[in-house]
Amino acid sequence: MAPLTEHRLVSGPVVYGFLRLVRVSPARQEALTASLAEFCRSHELQLSGVLSDREVNSGPASAAFTGLLDVLAIPDVYGVIAPAMSHLGPKAIAAERRRRIEATGSRLLLIRPARPKHPSVSRSGPARRRSPATTRVLDPES
Repeated sequence: MAPLTEHRLVSGPVVYGFLRLVRVSPARQEALTASLAEFCRSHELQLSGVLSDREVNSGPASAAFTGLLDVLAIPDVYGVIAPAMSHLGPKAIAAERRRRIEATGSRLLLIRPARPKHPSVSRSGPARRRSPATTRVLDPES
């Protein structure tokens, strides 16, 4: 527990981390876990544990994800935190896992949310269309 702005010790909303760590070095695992902890600290959340999925072809009901669903059933658990949607697995599996998390009434918090697929205006300004080049033939007689 860390003091809030009012300098009173209060227990923040309880969250659990979820990491997909397939072929990841111990240093990368430590950095990802530290990023979850720092995000929780800065947003006044209480990180109660981190569950790790290490199976390559685990499907939506891996042992780690089943454990996550079990802890989400505990009263007063606010949600799940992950570095990005990719930590829930490949797209089809991630979509199913997201649906299951939301079905428990918990929130899914992503440190790095997905980018919009088709931004209406790019950051560099509107796209310019080039017109087809025209070729002028110069008449040497004129």
